[in-house]
Amino acid sequence: MLKLSYKIMLREYLSPILETIKIILLALLIVMPIRYFLFQPFIVKGQSMEPGVVSGDYLIVDEITYRFREPVRGEVIVFKYPFNPSHRYIKRIIGLPGEKVEIRNGKVYINGKPLNESTYLPPGTETPGEIEMVLRENEYFVLGDNRIASADSRTWGPLPRKNIIGRAIIRAWPLDALAKFSAPFYQF
Repeated sequence: MLKLSYKIMLREYLSPILETIKIILLALLIVMPIRYFLFQPFIVKGQSMEPGVVSGDYLIVDEITYRFREPVRGEVIVFKYPFNPSHRYIKRIIGLPGEKVEIRNGKVYINGKPLNESTYLPPGTETPGEIEMVLRENEYFVLGDNRIASADSRTWGPLPRKNIIGRAIIRAWPLDALAKFSAPFYQF
């Protein structure tokens, strides 16, 4: 009789613990694939994307979209820095494969036509540098929105497609700055 009550007590004691372990394992089985294959958090460090994205912003990065389509001009992306893939950068796509990108007199030109960046850059923003390059297949030209404080394609050249992790889709933190990212419409 004592043996039976001991087993019942042990089962009653362990039952909530086992149930908790099951819930944790199930949550991990659901969350981990989402975290590692679909969406990834990214905390911004630095000033290169100000004023739209500031240091300390917590972004959600969509890692799946670019498996089904190519990146689009104007999208804010997170990528592996070409010269040190362990570092992650955030920039905006300006030039697409096959395009001629020029920077002259503080303005950006795509295939000889000026790029209107008024939807995300403060009025009067100029882009320092004098550059002319034609992007090859699977190469992108990226710039930070804070053109003076950004190390980008002007410094280290085109970004290889294979280095792109994903596109920023939501600023989740701080809550008062919650926002969805979308690519602006460009008219040439």
